[in-house]
Amino acid sequence: MKVAIVCDWLTGIGGAERVVLELHRLYPDAPIYTSQYDPSKIDWFTDADVRTTWLQKLPKSLKKFLPLLRAWTFSRLDLSEYDLVISSTGAEAKAIKTGPNTTHICYCHSPTHYYWIRYDEYIKNPGFPRGTNWLARLGLRLLIEPLKRMDRQAARRPDVMIANSTHTQAMIKRYYKRDSVVIFPPVDTDRFRLPTNPAPRHGFVVAGRQTPYKRIDLAVAACTELKIPLVVIGTGPDHKRLEKMAGRNVTFLTNVSDYDMAGHFQTALGFIFPGKEDFGIVAVEAMSAGTPLIAYQQGGSLDFVIPGKTGVFFAKQTVDSLTQALETAAAKNFNYPAIAEHAQQFSTAAFRKNIKALIKDRFQEK
Repeated sequence: MKVAIVCDWLTGIGGAERVVLELHRLYPDAPIYTSQYDPSKIDWFTDADVRTTWLQKLPKSLKKFLPLLRAWTFSRLDLSEYDLVISSTGAEAKAIKTGPNTTHICYCHSPTHYYWIRYDEYIKNPGFPRGTNWLARLGLRLLIEPLKRMDRQAARRPDVMIANSTHTQAMIKRYYKRDSVVIFPPVDTDRFRLPTNPAPRHGFVVAGRQTPYKRIDLAVAACTELKIPLVVIGTGPDHKRLEKMAGRNVTFLTNVSDYDMAGHFQTALGFIFPGKEDFGIVAVEAMSAGTPLIAYQQGGSLDFVIPGKTGVFFAKQTVDSLTQALETAAAKNFNYPAIAEHAQQFSTAAFRKNIKALIKDRFQEK
């Protein structure tokens, strides 16, 4: 079977890239088509046949126009020579062209954020150089309706849609009017396994890119108010603001190795997951270390938090709501090995097994 893999870009490390990595491991000979590739930022694909588009050579001054250019470029990428095409996308890669003899399976991380779910956030802060954000806002407002039409058309092209969570499944139905099957993304659960003789647990931890929608500010404010230890792992545009609002009980770590990350998770009383995410790989990584979650009761967390067993929910994105949940979590005796065992259903092995089963069923139907 002739197979190709497609993704939006390979310019950093995140959940979408982990999906591409596992697809590459399933089909090591399959070429990977993508808009841009930066091997200095992601070294997972040195043995892969990565094929970039003309956007790879785009001048830096034009890269802010990539969403529109990617939509145009992927819609003209013809992969009809393949028997199976698997696209891993939360943006434009699903738009590729295939023929009547090709099965196109789309692993959808989310309907395109800047058109649908987080449009208001992108309008507020497009991320253009200072002095030009007004132009970006104007352009997005003028183009948003045709861009949405293009995105809906692109979403009709795959033969099968996979959602990475039940939340994403609902968003696909809402915005694209399509049914989908849920296959959870791969989590490297083995890396965070509890040691035989775990160290005592103390304090809380939060990790992730420090952007406003992640709501890490809630974790900092709540732990500052309660005067309980908090380790904040990561960096991002919100970093300085978070430092200013933090009390002495809050520690910021911006350069944490994989080994040390596992150690922080394995010794925390709980992992705070305060944002609304499509899934939430970092939260499941923490669970793999047996760490209970204190999670906002929306989005991907609904698929892996079992109240009272694997964590505690808080219903509102407010400091008061989170502080109450933190106090509840701190007073509860969680079964850490049981939490780690629960996380195994989200492992890389489980992902590969579920993907292979879906593909097998699809081709048997044909």
